Amino acid sequence: MKFSLPKLKYTDGNNFFLLAGPCAIEGEEMAFEIASRIYEISSRLEIPWIFKGSYRKANRSRLDSFTGIGDEKALKILNAVGKKYNVPVVTDIHAANEAAMAAEYVDVLQIPAFLCRQTDLLVAAAKTGKVVNIKKGQFLAPESMKFAVDKVKESGNDQVWLTDRGNMYGYQDMIVDFRGIPKMKKFGVPVIMDITHSLQQPNQPSGVTGGEPEMIETIGKAAIASGADGIFIETHFDPANAKSDGANMLHLDNLEALMEKLIRVRKAVI
Repeated sequence: MKFSLPKLKYTDGNNFFLLAGPCAIEGEEMAFEIASRIYEISSRLEIPWIFKGSYRKANRSRLDSFTGIGDEKALKILNAVGKKYNVPVVTDIHAANEAAMAAEYVDVLQIPAFLCRQTDLLVAAAKTGKVVNIKKGQFLAPESMKFAVDKVKESGNDQVWLTDRGNMYGYQDMIVDFRGIPKMKKFGVPVIMDITHSLQQPNQPSGVTGGEPEMIETIGKAAIASGADGIFIETHFDPANAKSDGANMLHLDNLEALMEKLIRVRKAVI
């Protein structure tokens, strides 16, 4: 199932779209195993799907944390997944000089929440001509994301999405203010809810981020009910042994049932 990325600007009352995949590309076999299952689910349920995977994890608490298998190797795997399943692919970039490199392999460049105010990064992403998905900073009000959108548009690219991933609440917790979804939709761009990262519990004494994955369904339902155009989910067939963000990822076995529930919520509110 292939769909045109620009059409995602307006869902026309149809299904939400889905950005889903593992936190990080750990290898080719795991990437294709996860992608195969998501493809089956999204095809059956007619959910427009974008495969997500980070080619490198730049924001880690500890020096010995997993960061990746090599930029080019991981980007080639992302590109291969997109070609095999005929779907768009999204990945994070962390510095301006990465934008052109990643754009050769993927369809959507994602700006991490901590970097959403980095002007040179946003401009470099915009100039690739790819869709730019900007995650709202945990430290920013939704209204402030207008300026991030403006930076991309004023750089000649009107293909901008915004993704909410919760707000810092104290030192070790996140909280979601669902008022942010309609507020950001006023900017005329698709708004996505990251329903896994918004359940992170960062800054743990161990240096490994915690999470509340049992609340993923709750956040997802509330996001759809609040008017989110898309849902962002990190999923893995073995979260407990994933090399990055396993504590807040959705088990792949639970994805289909969750999508069915979110579709029912969507139909109830449109």
